Amino acid sequence: MIQLESKGEIFTERGTMIHPNAVVSPKAIIGENVTIGPFCVIADDVEIGDGSVIGPHAVIEQWTSIGKECRIYQFASVGAAPQDLKFKGERSFTVIGDRTTIREGATVHRATGEGNETRIGNDCLLMAYIHVAHNCTLGNHVIMSNLASCAGHAIVEDRVVIGGMAGVHQFVKIGRNAMVGGMSKLVQDVVPYTIVDGHPAKVVGLNNVGISRAGIPLESRRLIKKAYKILYRSGLSLPEAIAVIEQEVDSCEEVEHFLRFLRNAERGICRERRDFEDK
Repeated sequence: MIQLESKGEIFTERGTMIHPNAVVSPKAIIGENVTIGPFCVIADDVEIGDGSVIGPHAVIEQWTSIGKECRIYQFASVGAAPQDLKFKGERSFTVIGDRTTIREGATVHRATGEGNETRIGNDCLLMAYIHVAHNCTLGNHVIMSNLASCAGHAIVEDRVVIGGMAGVHQFVKIGRNAMVGGMSKLVQDVVPYTIVDGHPAKVVGLNNVGISRAGIPLESRRLIKKAYKILYRSGLSLPEAIAVIEQEVDSCEEVEHFLRFLRNAERGICRERRDFEDK
């Protein structure tokens, strides 16, 4: 806990600056070189990591942990009680990783269920007015564009890009390096490395640019494309396609992840749009 010392209009200690119009609980743990702007509310049992900046009017609710070097902009709400009729006030958590940016008016809710958590990884960019609901898990390097929303229990793996105003149904999983088109409606799981678009969303090809930017080796990219064509172009059922991929596609970490995702796609997967062909 910081014991604040007044220097002019700003309270400072250990490089941390807290505006006198901010409301910061004495039970909050504030790191070094943190900036907390005017009219912020920092509740009990909040932890804010070194070097983070909390903009004016932001609200950080109880049992929220903010990592190092994060930036939370004005009017964002992080850690509020979930919009879930099952929630009865139990102790649950919100965890934000390092170097994550949460823009204006965004909302991130804590989990339903005693001891459960909503978790957002490192190096994410959550743009203005996005919503991350209770019990969601977002990986590292995730981008959610303006007004995109994830309903409860959604899972978003690493390096996913979700376009503006897209809606993700509860319990849907989005595989790593996938891209979701703006205004898409997701009701089934999005296979890793693909691009989906539409209402409801359909696969329109591989996310070749995203795969390349992620530094995936050329040979692994070739194997991903081969697995993709077996899954979407062979006319096989999902179990049949998994079996053929296991037999005909050489193993690499990316292909193994592709297969693990398919085996655990409980809601079914987004299918390919028939009027589109990825050469």
